[in-house]
Parts: sequence; C-alpha cells; structure tokens
Amino acid sequence: MTVANDAGRARVSNEAMERDYIVRFDELKQRGIPLMFIDSILPGHQRMNYAVIGDTASENPEFEPAISVPHKFQIGMGFAAPGNGPAFHTHDYVEMFLILKGKWRFYWGNTPDKVEGEAILRKWDMITLPPGLYRGFEVAGKKVGWFFAVLDPHPVFLSKDPYWAPEVERLAAEHGFRADATGKMVKPDDYQERREAMRRQLEALEPWLFGSKSKREG
Repeated sequence: MTVANDAGRARVSNEAMERDYIVRFDELKQRGIPLMFIDSILPGHQRMNYAVIGDTASENPEFEPAISVPHKFQIGMGFAAPGNGPAFHTHDYVEMFLILKGKWRFYWGNTPDKVEGEAILRKWDMITLPPGLYRGFEVAGKKVGWFFAVLDPHPVFLSKDPYWAPEVERLAAEHGFRADATGKMVKPDDYQERREAMRRQLEALEPWLFGSKSKREG
C-alpha cells in the first residue's frame, strides 16, 4: 500500500518494499534468458542475461524484469564462458558496465566494420560506452566472467535495438534468428528446444550456483 506523507511525497509500505523493490539473488538466478539477443546463439557470443530493471535492450519479448516498477535507468546482469560475450553492436543511449567477476576484453569502433580500440577490465573496473559507438566484449580470462550493466531508459520494440554489425546479422540469420523492424526477435521453429539446450549449457558453467545442492556464498 502506498500513501502520501506530510510533505506530499508518496510513502511506500514495508509490504510494497518487499514485493516491488527487492530482488533476492536466489530468485534472480532462475530468471536468466539464455537467448536474449539474436547473437546469443552464435559460438563466441553465448551468455546468460538477466533483466533486473527494464528491458535492458532485449530483442526477446520473453524478458520479465525482476523489478518492474518504472525507474529512470535500467539494470542488467550476465555471465559468459571464456571467449564469449556480446557481438559488435551499438545503441542510441549510454551503457555502463561494472565487472563483477573475471577478466573481460572490451573493444570498440566508430563503424560496424572496424575495431579501433580495446581495453582489459577486471573485477570492479568500469567502462561507459557512448551512444553510436560500436562495441563488443568477451571474457578474456580462463574462468567464467560476470558483469553488471546500467543503461539509459529507452522505449522497447519501437525500432531496431541493438544495431548489429551486418556480419553479425548475417551469421544469426544462418542460425535462424533475426530481428524485425521493431527490434523484436523472430525465432526459428525449434526455438524452444534450442533455448532449453542453451540454458542447460550455460547453467553447467556455474554448478555451484545452479546445481541441486547449490547455495549462496556469504
């Protein structure tokens, strides 16, 4: 229940805080989307993504943010195996990444066909990527890497987002995945089977987290 306080500001009840504003990691870990983007099917770009607040640029309409209350920012998380991460793409808005675990290589360029720079980031390092700059990143270490992302708010499924390098779109189409003019994923007929196979593959990377006897540290 939400009521107004003496200053005219909306007050939030304890029940609303628990229901609408808190997400426990034990719950969040079960909400991963193994094929959130059309590149997620490609070798070298396979990863588990989480929509924590907002759509976090998802092309897959299956996303359900863990916190659905509107915010003036969006938050996502994800993990990937060594050598994997998002393919070359860009957005019309800012993205920021904080490394939670592992060693990551971020690379960028002003056009979709040329990488012009790169940087290695490790745990607690941060990078912000301006609108229109093409970027990609991958786990550069020998162990699974995790990231935390903050994005500007933006409308979903009104136009293309992300904008992929043409080669990425071509390769995804060879695997049966593409996005329509609104940015929504067009799925192959065997999508359900491929999604579950990818989920099993990704969850197997972190048996301490997804195993039947898994438990949180700390």
